Amino acid sequence: MNKLLEWTGVSTAILYSLFVSFNIGLEFFGFSLLFISAILIGLWSYNLNHKGILFLQLFYGIAGIIGMIRWFGSS
Repeated sequence: MNKLLEWTGVSTAILYSLFVSFNIGLEFFGFSLLFISAILIGLWSYNLNHKGILFLQLFYGIAGIIGMIRWFGSS
């Protein structure tokens, strides 16, 4: 289960970065993936007691939420 959380979280983070950097109108979806990635990697880091990574995921999750809110605000 931990491998699934880890690699699904990594994959969604990679897709997030590509969607946002290509600037092709998928920013909201990208920020949604960032939020999902933060949850998945957060669960992984909690399960394996990686407190620093867990703390980092809190801020990535917040960044994903802010990105989604700002995207709606600018639409």
